[in-house]
Amino acid sequence: MVLRMPKKIRVGIIFGGKSSEHEVSLASAASIIASIDQDKYEIVPIGITKTGRWVLGEGAKKLIPQKVIEAGRPILIPPDPQVKEILPMPVPSESRGGSTASLAHRPSRGPLESNAIDVVFPVLHGRFGEDGTIQGLLELAGIPYVGGGVLASAVGMDKDVMKRLFRDAGLPVPKFLVFRAEDLNSHRATSKRRIASMIRFPCFVKPANSGSSVGIHKAHSVRELDRALADALRYDEKVLVEEGIVGREIECSVLGNQSPLASVPGEVIPIHEFYDYEAKYIDEGSRLIIPAKLTKAQVKRIRGLAVAAYKALDCTGMARVDFFLEKPSDKVYVNEINTIPGFTKISMYPKLWEASGISYTELIDRLLQLAMERHKSRARLICSYERPEPTDPE
Repeated sequence: MVLRMPKKIRVGIIFGGKSSEHEVSLASAASIIASIDQDKYEIVPIGITKTGRWVLGEGAKKLIPQKVIEAGRPILIPPDPQVKEILPMPVPSESRGGSTASLAHRPSRGPLESNAIDVVFPVLHGRFGEDGTIQGLLELAGIPYVGGGVLASAVGMDKDVMKRLFRDAGLPVPKFLVFRAEDLNSHRATSKRRIASMIRFPCFVKPANSGSSVGIHKAHSVRELDRALADALRYDEKVLVEEGIVGREIECSVLGNQSPLASVPGEVIPIHEFYDYEAKYIDEGSRLIIPAKLTKAQVKRIRGLAVAAYKALDCTGMARVDFFLEKPSDKVYVNEINTIPGFTKISMYPKLWEASGISYTELIDRLLQLAMERHKSRARLICSYERPEPTDPE
């Protein structure tokens, strides 16, 4: 009697992308590829260069420099000239010894003879990856994928819309104003007067659509505000200006679909005045305190707000929610949500779950299973009108 080994689940790992967080994505993908349960899953690497070209197979692997793999964190390295790019395509394919791995879902029942992908883990931080664009492509292709859907991803990426939804849901958020490029270019003096009177200094200036603290500055004066606005406009046409909360930076990971769970909270103690890109990925010295030193009441409050923020944006799969714990009032403010948080072994999202009892490899497995469960649930929905069955009169 010959025992057939169960066919492995084929996972497409999409990474890189046209984003200021390209290097962060490479590091996250390297960690996932190295740690996924290879007895259960078969990896199909799918890279996207900074110019938006798809790179597949061995070329995709070359996108991730060896220095990044060894360091386990983002490193700014010039692109490899040996990496050959192919034209962007809605259904990329990878040549594998005469067979093809296509970005198309294969049926969950019946013999699995196709080489198509079963589920995708998009590790595309920032624009064109965390903002609903890749999620829309995967929805059209009918492929299960890890993380929030199109709506949650798009809203979670836009700090303006995200904070307005949080506010409407009754969640505590810092005071903020939003300006578009044309407003600042045509009415710079008026805009700065509004900021000085309504938000005051110090304040944070942020591109509305950006992550990893790229383009974010803390302005203490009108002169610093000018420089901060100019830099933020390099990354987005919409800028958010937010009051500066003096306090601790607390983060909490959320996992799940219909019944999400919150991890233990952790605290970030940045080496700089705030947790900017350099403090996160370049300059050593920032500390992560896991679990954060909080009272039981504070932990309960933060975990509850994390789940409430997750549900307010209709998130699924995963997200990390960031908070400010104000001093000396101990008031908790919801800062933002990240629907595709950094995912290296040393990133806060997986480290918080590790402290909560879920290992890195198990976390990857749970996220892939959640993705397939969500896809299966949504597949029950019909796509054309059917006359409802008549009801019997009472």
